[in-house]
Amino acid sequence: MQPDKLIIFDTTLRDGEQCPGASLNIREKLEIARQLSLLQVDVIEAGFPVASPGDFQSVEQIAREIKGSKIAGLARALEKDIEAAAKALEKAESPRIHIFLSTSKTHREHMVRKAEEEIIDMAVKAIRFGKKFCDDIEFSPMDASRTEPQFLARAIAAVIAAGATTVNIPDTVGYSVPEQFGGLIHYLKQNVANIERAVISVHCHNDLGLAVANSLAAVKAGARQVECTVNGIGERAGNAAMEEIVMALKTRKDFFGIETRVDSRHILACSKLVSSLTGFFVQRNKAVVGKNAFAHESGIHQHGFLKKKDTFEIMDPKDVGWEDSELVMGKHSGRNALLHKTKEMGYELSPQELDRLFDEFKVLADEKKEIFDEDIATLIQKQTLSDESLNAYTLGKIKCAFETGAVPQATVELIGRDGKKHAATADGDGPIDSIYNAIDKIAGLSCKLLDYQVQSKTRGKDAQGEVTVRVLHENREVLGKGSGVNTVEASGCAYINAINKLLMKSKAGPVAGGEIPGP
Repeated sequence: MQPDKLIIFDTTLRDGEQCPGASLNIREKLEIARQLSLLQVDVIEAGFPVASPGDFQSVEQIAREIKGSKIAGLARALEKDIEAAAKALEKAESPRIHIFLSTSKTHREHMVRKAEEEIIDMAVKAIRFGKKFCDDIEFSPMDASRTEPQFLARAIAAVIAAGATTVNIPDTVGYSVPEQFGGLIHYLKQNVANIERAVISVHCHNDLGLAVANSLAAVKAGARQVECTVNGIGERAGNAAMEEIVMALKTRKDFFGIETRVDSRHILACSKLVSSLTGFFVQRNKAVVGKNAFAHESGIHQHGFLKKKDTFEIMDPKDVGWEDSELVMGKHSGRNALLHKTKEMGYELSPQELDRLFDEFKVLADEKKEIFDEDIATLIQKQTLSDESLNAYTLGKIKCAFETGAVPQATVELIGRDGKKHAATADGDGPIDSIYNAIDKIAGLSCKLLDYQVQSKTRGKDAQGEVTVRVLHENREVLGKGSGVNTVEASGCAYINAINKLLMKSKAGPVAGGEIPGP
């Protein structure tokens, strides 16, 4: 039996933008719409065309450019709103007009000031008017979760009869709880005679932190469209988070038996884009897209994770766009995690070396919240570099030629641990690059320079400069330092310092034809 399909209706560009401080310009909206299309959401609610000229233009431009997803425009149950939405959506490959009208007793009495039958009449007329422009009409009875169920059922039956193809049940103020909201969907399925002629949708707000839970309860009860936003942004406390809905259905297909067409591998990229453009940063512990979502620090968790990932991880981070899970090294980390990390960095430590390292690691972890690879490398190097005689190379001399318009060239001589001299000449983009290329030739390594910084350590024209380099070889990243009055020479010393660290118990093995093996 094929799983049911759930329609993902993304309203980041409409309800999400209503979040205070999240205003987006046309270019930014279009950029997000492109990412949503790449994500393969089914419907993109591009905006509220009658709200402003800018909103109209952004809906119009998105409708013109974006293909593969339905493009929706929001409208009140007023002819001018519906006409504006229809006009903005004229060029859409697959347009949808989304009409809403308040139905709850509170809204009827204090906002629209109309009786039940007047509300139904307004809704029906709006649907019929919308059908003149577009076949795909969605209707939302605003504040549905606080509307009397019998009246709600009558209103929904009327709009479906008038031509609504989707009926959306909003929990506009985030008042519902999952059992109640799922029960409401079940009630409507049982009490609206023509309900099978329309897709039941839900739109849940997060005022009580239940938007995702309410949405999933509704799906379980028979809803087949969920309206949601990237990162859960939106009015007040926000909306149901799209990434959480998608991954809950994907991870618990055994329970829901429903799937979406969303390509979840683009979720993280979309999350980062929305966060960047709105300025709303994602909290570290946010499900799916938070920095800590796939990070493990507890020693017990790390031990289980290293044995078998699914002991403490229910999703594959690559499924949502992360590169991999992260073992966060801190005071709660255990020996197994430290051993795994050192091997990952390219070090092969004896049991005695690991014992000493673990003791020093625990002392440092009490002082620092998080231990980085560089900290671990420093602790290892403190053990192995206490004797400079262990260095594979020291600098002999550097000869560098630089002339405007000519390719820079450098000749470097290094002295090996056995006293032998090794020389090489290389070109580069600049004098420093040519020096580093020559050192690579001698060392037999192919390294990538990640960072290069020079700082003056003293005053005056003859100030000593300190050069810091960050070098990557295979999966190992090391820091090198060198200092001196001659910045070019100091640059060479910094790079050699990094090379020596790489050759210390590294995976690189013998260098320069096996003449100087690592210790």
